[in-house]
Amino acid sequence: MKRKYLWMVRRAYRALRHPKLRHREWWKKLTVPLMKRELWKPCRDTVATGMAIGLFFGMIPLIPQSLVSAIAAMKFRVNVPFAVTATWLSNPITNVGIWPAQLWIGNRLQDFLKISAPEMLGTLVIPGLGTVNAATFMLGATVSGILLAMLAFPMVHLFSAVMPHHLPRLPKRNGVRIVPAVVRRSSES
Repeated sequence: MKRKYLWMVRRAYRALRHPKLRHREWWKKLTVPLMKRELWKPCRDTVATGMAIGLFFGMIPLIPQSLVSAIAAMKFRVNVPFAVTATWLSNPITNVGIWPAQLWIGNRLQDFLKISAPEMLGTLVIPGLGTVNAATFMLGATVSGILLAMLAFPMVHLFSAVMPHHLPRLPKRNGVRIVPAVVRRSSES
C-alpha cells in the first residue's frame, strides 16, 4: 500500500511541475502551496481531516469536486491526496443510489422541520420519495455530506488503531508534535 501511495504522489508531483506549465504565473500561485510536503505525508489526523473534506465535497453535486476538495485541503493544511480520492465515492455508478438517498433525507428533513419548498423551483412527485424539488435535493446532499464527514474521523482512527504501522500518529520534529491547522484552531477556541 505504501509503495503504491508513494508512486501516486511522485507521479502527481511530476505532473504538477511539468516544464510547459512551470513558467506560468497562475500555475505557480496554485502549485507552490500544493507542493508543501506536509500536505502529502499521511498521518492519522491529517488523513482523517482530508477524508472528511473529501467525503463532504463528494456528496455535493459539483462538477469540480476534486478541485474544490484539493483547495480546501490546502487551506486547512491536511492530506491532499486523501481529500481528492475521497471525492471519488460519488461517480456515475454510485450516484444511482446516492441521489435517491439524498432526496429521501432532504424530503424527511423538510417534513420534520416543516419547511415549505420554494415555489419557483418546481416540484416533482416520485413514487416512494414523495414530492421533491431542488431545495430538497440540496438539503439532502448537504446533510449527507456532513454525516459522512463526521464518520470519516472514527473510520480513520479505528483503521489506525487496528493497523498502526499503516497510518502513524503525527510525527515529532525537535520534540514538538506537529498539529494540523484544523486541530490547532479548534483547540485555541
